[in-house]
Amino acid sequence: MIGTIVNTISIITGCVIGSITKRGIKERYQEALFNAIGLCAFCLGISTFSTSLSNSKYPILFIVSLSLGTIIGTFLDLDGKFNKATSKIGGTDFSKGLSTAIMLFCIGSLSILGPVQSALYNNNTFLYTNAALDFVTSIILSCAYGIGILYSAIVLFLWQGSIYAISLFSDKYISQSFFNELSIVGGMLILSSGISILKIKEMKTVNMLPALFIVPVLWVIIHIVNI
Repeated sequence: MIGTIVNTISIITGCVIGSITKRGIKERYQEALFNAIGLCAFCLGISTFSTSLSNSKYPILFIVSLSLGTIIGTFLDLDGKFNKATSKIGGTDFSKGLSTAIMLFCIGSLSILGPVQSALYNNNTFLYTNAALDFVTSIILSCAYGIGILYSAIVLFLWQGSIYAISLFSDKYISQSFFNELSIVGGMLILSSGISILKIKEMKTVNMLPALFIVPVLWVIIHIVNI
């Protein structure tokens, strides 16, 4: 868990630095930061998706997962509930910023595969690399959206901690291929956030989050059928 702890601390530190820096940034520069963040999320989403898809054994899985997950999320109105809860803290822009931070910090390949490497091989290289990237990203995000981005560190700790625990006790039943399929969906979610920030189209990315939980369900079904 040391890698996850380092990753969490890096985000907290970056958010503190960014929120202090924010006070001296004029509004037009903050707008430029929004565009930069949106472009980074857009490109990172495409990169994660395309890289993982090329190694996919079940290309149809992400389509079904994303479709079912979005339907479930829309039915539950997860996006509306998330925005309502977070807007009380910092307004609509903050809601978008926090959701983007969670996507960037938690759904990337390093954040998913890092805890697995740590649990199975006691190798924290991925998590340390992710910590360095998240440190820089958290500074930029908190410059744009404020100290509230700090909440994403809590989500990251719970997310990576859960993956670590699952990997530790289920090492015989999981594989690199499974996490590859999960990364495909994750790339799509990051891309969706980028599209919203760049104001290309308003995407309710939070409504798509259940897709991440559909992936393991379909994965189990596929392997049961194959057996």
